Amino acid sequence: MKAVRFHGQHDLRFEDVPVPIVKKGQVKIKPAWVGICGSDLHEYLGGPGLCPTTPHPITGETVPLTFGHEFSGTIEEVGEGVDAWTVGDRVSVQPIIYDGTCGACQDNLHNCCWSNGFIGLSGWGGGLSEHIVVPTSALYRLPKNVPLQIGALVEPLSVGWHAVKISPFKNGDSVLILGGGPIGIAVMLALQAKGADKIIVSEVSRKRQEYAKSFGAHHILDPTKEDVVKRCRELCDGQGVHKPRALEGTIVNVAIWEKPCTITPNLFTFKERRYMGVATFQVGDFQEVIDAISAGSMKPHQMITGRIGLDEVEEKGFKALIHDKDNQVKILVKVGGDD
Repeated sequence: MKAVRFHGQHDLRFEDVPVPIVKKGQVKIKPAWVGICGSDLHEYLGGPGLCPTTPHPITGETVPLTFGHEFSGTIEEVGEGVDAWTVGDRVSVQPIIYDGTCGACQDNLHNCCWSNGFIGLSGWGGGLSEHIVVPTSALYRLPKNVPLQIGALVEPLSVGWHAVKISPFKNGDSVLILGGGPIGIAVMLALQAKGADKIIVSEVSRKRQEYAKSFGAHHILDPTKEDVVKRCRELCDGQGVHKPRALEGTIVNVAIWEKPCTITPNLFTFKERRYMGVATFQVGDFQEVIDAISAGSMKPHQMITGRIGLDEVEEKGFKALIHDKDNQVKILVKVGGDD
């Protein structure tokens, strides 16, 4: 079968790999649509970093690896002992790989597993392939009114959902989002579904400012032209936002940092501010996002700004996101399926 494999920096290959064999407790999926994530781009531009170069503690695999951890598909074969799933079921795949035995997993924090990894980054294949085998614990059923294309957005949407869910946010709060890229939009959509009173987005790119506005941001700020802190206070009755991702109130850090940054503890101590780190998503977040989409309280359709084929991933996917990122939110790769 064909797959898109990451071999190293700027080395992405569309090549033949063996068709995976279904084992006990697993299902084989025909991927339908696959999103290209910022993590994939970071690996392509500067990796391997997230992708293991020594055997991963759970998968035992190293680069080269098949990419694709944001994907939906249709079950085409079920393994021994699988009763809850049947051929033809439409699913979204939760890609976290975890050992289930460490302290984090025992606390149900699989996203913080001491040995964790990701399908599509750490082994077990990836969505950018004609077939993939995954454990049933990774499966989430898509309702009839949620197309497979939207099913491929559940993973990045769950990142935004989880960030809002574990933050101190409550209905009616105002929020500042720093950055209007795919995850910023995912956070925005989650806030809307949960009743944010005022969503302010700080973004440099004019095109992404337009995207943020189309997704329902109440106010758009350009940090190169405006004093963001001053404007937030003006927009929020002189008090500032309730839960900003800036140094005031509670900071919810969703971004992955490429370099160390300096934090001044006194800025937190004297105002009793808080800083929270967010790691992807936890058990339950996928289902809540799917339910919100199905109910209509999350409408992510406009996030899809491009659709390409499996043999076009590098040229029309990765390179487009690198060189034309301001005009893109989420490019989906069609592997199989029509909706």
